Amino acid sequence: MRILGLDTATRRASVGVWCDGQIVAEESIGSNRNHAVTLLPLIDDTLRQAGCSIRDVEAVAVSSGPGSFSGLRVGLSVAKGLVCATGARIIAVPTLEALARTVDGPQEAICTLLDAYKGELYAAVFAPAARGWSRLTPDTLLTPEGLRGWLPLPCTVVGDTGAPYGDLLREQFGSAITILPFETYGPRGGVVAALGWQRLQAGESADATHLEPFYIRPSHAASIST
Repeated sequence: MRILGLDTATRRASVGVWCDGQIVAEESIGSNRNHAVTLLPLIDDTLRQAGCSIRDVEAVAVSSGPGSFSGLRVGLSVAKGLVCATGARIIAVPTLEALARTVDGPQEAICTLLDAYKGELYAAVFAPAARGWSRLTPDTLLTPEGLRGWLPLPCTVVGDTGAPYGDLLREQFGSAITILPFETYGPRGGVVAALGWQRLQAGESADATHLEPFYIRPSHAASIST
């Protein structure tokens, strides 16, 4: 089974193809360019690398938020268009969970933090478990100061907050946290595709007609673009 994974929730767009138990192709563009311009060529390049066409894809997994309002809308719109054209299934994959899964074999809790702007962060915590991963918190909107007492320690932090908030986080938590570089541990379309496979195996899929991004700030979605 081939699954196409899309992630446009941050400034980095990533596309991956999962096939028969492994990621067979993956490409990313780390820039502030418009995902509406870069995503379709990125999909074409990744499918070519995987040696298949969009007609060979049986499901599309898309990073569904929280994240950039405009980025999420682009990713979901493209995913819906692809499944409408091909008849493939669509699977929504939580953005923060997909980011946490970019870390292989963690020995401690993983906290995913994304810059939500307005001095706030999108946050969630995951931990290694006997059968894969365990979610410790729901996706949450917090201030950097609000992490104190909420964040389990020690932990590893992934996400795009290292540049704007890295010094503040180190001041608050010292050596109890490890901040991984976003350039290395940013979104991966292949991971989104793999998580899509797991959700399909669990009997999950979505109705493309009614699927919407998870913003956390739904009342602002129509008026704010990040």
